Amino acid sequence: MKAKELDGRYRDKDGAIGTKHGNTLVGTLRKIYGKGFAAGYPDSTTLSEVLQQLNETSLNQLRRDHGTGHLDHKIGEASK
Repeated sequence: MKAKELDGRYRDKDGAIGTKHGNTLVGTLRKIYGKGFAAGYPDSTTLSEVLQQLNETSLNQLRRDHGTGHLDHKIGEASK
């Protein structure tokens, strides 16, 4: 369960990723992280649909880039 902070926003890293990037397609993320990202799901699936089922490797990649602030840039470049 996510912990709610005083300002009413959730501070859970997975929740932040899903809220901000939930509509990103798995196909776009595979351009960044490789064909093994979210294995077993079609390219047309959104991140919000698979976020809770991601394996540790895929989730760690997202968390690292989200935490360093690089995820926005990487998604933008891969979407071009």
